[in-house]
Amino acid sequence: MGALSHIRVLDLSRVLAGPWCTQILADLGADVIKIERPGSGDDTRQWGPPFVSVDGGGNEESLYFLATNRGKRSMTLDLSDSRGQKVVHELAAHCDVVVENFKVGALARYGLDYETLKGINPSLVYCSITGFGQTGPYADRAGYDFMIQAMGGLMSVTGEAEDVAGTNPQKVGVAIADLVTGLYSANAIQTAMIHRERTGQGQYIDMALLDCQVAILANQAMTYLAAGQTPVRMGNAHPNIVPYQVFETQDGHIILAIGNDGQFRRFCELADQPHLAQDPRFVANRGRVKHRAQLIEALALLMKSKNTDDWLNLLEPEGIPCGRINSIDETLNDPQVIHRQMRTQALHSSLGEINLLGSPLKLSETPGEVRRAPPVLGEDTDQVLREVLGYEDSAISALQADGVV
Repeated sequence: MGALSHIRVLDLSRVLAGPWCTQILADLGADVIKIERPGSGDDTRQWGPPFVSVDGGGNEESLYFLATNRGKRSMTLDLSDSRGQKVVHELAAHCDVVVENFKVGALARYGLDYETLKGINPSLVYCSITGFGQTGPYADRAGYDFMIQAMGGLMSVTGEAEDVAGTNPQKVGVAIADLVTGLYSANAIQTAMIHRERTGQGQYIDMALLDCQVAILANQAMTYLAAGQTPVRMGNAHPNIVPYQVFETQDGHIILAIGNDGQFRRFCELADQPHLAQDPRFVANRGRVKHRAQLIEALALLMKSKNTDDWLNLLEPEGIPCGRINSIDETLNDPQVIHRQMRTQALHSSLGEINLLGSPLKLSETPGEVRRAPPVLGEDTDQVLREVLGYEDSAISALQADGVV
């Protein structure tokens, strides 16, 4: 039994931020009922290639969809039809949480907004996820991850250093604004559930991609807020710690992530360069940051004197933070990743046994767990109508005949 096995979530979201949130809740045991458009489903079911199928054709599934919807049940439902809206009202009475990421005001036209569903279930926790939030001058704008990474300042500090000719700001290699919004949303929902258990009150949660993107600017934001300095792109270098970046070796690359003065002294001893640690410019991190260029020039020559494995074998046993730069296939086959069960398998109804990412939530009593594979479109429609709402077969057949489900 997962920690949230007593919770039922009505998931009206699609694409990434909302589904990432509800996937976390599913990993923790919640019964997540994902509502999808009849015939087409979540937008990401069409995002590809790559797609995967059992025999190379037919019953194709989008890998993007599979990445974000494990552990859920899929129910097809036409929200623009009054009968579909009635089903949502009935489901809301049997659910603890609703998650949606429609444009501001869109669900109110269908009577599926918080105020309407609150009238049906006053203890409901209702989470809306949008690009810019429910209020403010940008509230009516559509918001996509790439836009938010740009507008939210992240791209201004991501990419090769600004003094390198011909370089431009870069987005992160995954949709980080969507992903962190999903994480923050799952946290907010669980906080609201704790409040509900203590008071009996539900509440409305207004989550915005831009808010969450700004929140993770962290130390870069404080550099401006507290010191009045605007951070710039620095490539793989760290703005506040030196040496903390990528170095070229004889046969590839390695990262050094030296976080304190003791580690730096030990690194210099192991590298047979004790004079660097004794240099007044480099004794303390404050000086190493100030004299970054001179130190990095010396270290760049030093790191090229050995190959990557030689450096790892020398530094890792002594606790010097360092590492190779793995490709994704190398990462997913790393023995530590495998030991931590970050790769798992689940039985998919059309694909058979499939590989999936595991949950990183390692609680001693109620760990996150992949309990079922991502669903095929509408896989659980009949089951939900029968088991949750008590519909008879004739009523289900009527909805199917009219394309409502």
